[in-house]
Amino acid sequence: MNQTRNPWTGQVDYRYDYQDEQAVEATLAKVDAAFEPWSSQPLAARAERVRAVASELRARRDPLAAVMTSEMGKLRREALAEIEKCAAACDYYAGHAGEYLRDEPVATEARRSLVAYEPIGCVLAVMPWNFPIWQVFRFLAPALMAGNVALLKHATNVPRCADAIHDVLRAAGLPEGVLGVLHIDNDTAARVIADPRVKAVTLTGSERAGSSVAATAGRHLKKCVLELGGSDPFIVLDDADLDATVAQALVSRYANAGQSCIAAKRFIVTPGIADAFVERLVAAASKLSLGDPNQEATGLAPMARADLRDGLHEQVRASIDAGAQVRLGCEPGPGDCAYPASVLDRVAPGMPAYSEELFGPVASILRVADEDEAVRVANDTGFGLGASAWTVDRERGEALLRRVRAGCCFVNAIVRSDARLPFGGTKRSGHGRELAAHGIREFTNIKTIYVD
Repeated sequence: MNQTRNPWTGQVDYRYDYQDEQAVEATLAKVDAAFEPWSSQPLAARAERVRAVASELRARRDPLAAVMTSEMGKLRREALAEIEKCAAACDYYAGHAGEYLRDEPVATEARRSLVAYEPIGCVLAVMPWNFPIWQVFRFLAPALMAGNVALLKHATNVPRCADAIHDVLRAAGLPEGVLGVLHIDNDTAARVIADPRVKAVTLTGSERAGSSVAATAGRHLKKCVLELGGSDPFIVLDDADLDATVAQALVSRYANAGQSCIAAKRFIVTPGIADAFVERLVAAASKLSLGDPNQEATGLAPMARADLRDGLHEQVRASIDAGAQVRLGCEPGPGDCAYPASVLDRVAPGMPAYSEELFGPVASILRVADEDEAVRVANDTGFGLGASAWTVDRERGEALLRRVRAGCCFVNAIVRSDARLPFGGTKRSGHGRELAAHGIREFTNIKTIYVD
């Protein structure tokens, strides 16, 4: 018997059992049988259904947001925004899939040669809890428009979110089996990856989970797309607009209680602006009230689980013991999951706050001598998901970020996912891309056709 707890109240909200082998087999068989009928539909027919999904998401925004807030503690206003983002992604792919999947003629000596993009079948999605609806639709909308079908193995603390997504698709008129939901443990998930009816895997999650899934997929010669952790640098140059930069720093670090792979985690500041930036960030963060995520006045939600809060605090304590200076917070809040908005200054090599991902509401301040050292420190990490640079000179910011090894780089804007742009990282942050044309093509057979 598994159970989920409301991160704010600590109360058990839901109890459920993992599916047995018979139930897993029935789901696999149903999804496998749905592939040919779904993929053979005209693209316009699939687009009509995916647009209906967008409408259904908007119609159910309040109950979907309530489930997210209950299961993983997300602020209600953030949950509502997440639902709209999912709906917008469905609309986007319904409108652009034809362009992205269109045959591409190639001039050769043949009478006709081209590249075609065809669906591959069933894709297993192993998804995390921190954006429990968006992470799924970021994959699902393009996969469905490409003609694929999907299996969802969601994080164990958001089972009702998984079921709610399935209900949305059914209510929108998608055929049974186009999405199958599996409530299973990791050993069973490995067996599902090995099943010949599963053609590929996509995972968003930790390095450990990514390594395990990639190893299993590799043994069975199956493609996988991995979006893993990040320790994104937020580089503040001396000429940055201080008010605008601090305002965006607050959002980038503390939204979703800091539990985001693309949250700014390392604030790399140059001398001319460092003291002023830190003072203003501390002042702004101190106003984020920790409280009930259902209340509009709450500025910071609890973390999703007690073990995550405790692990974060261990990293913070180890960094302080190594010489980091506490500027704000850095002590657990009330209840099992709460952690206040926190700031650690003078973070240096050898500290967890320098080299590890702090997946929670703690900002790490790294002071550097100049722009060149800022780039060196930004790259001094095993991660490579996102990065941002803040300067009134946009050309300077772009030139700097071209030297930073990351998959998503933003000048004077926080790192975020956008259906119009490819999303993903490099190094230990994973490989492959989601969103845009790149994302819909990841799980297609890129077929050469040559007619002489």
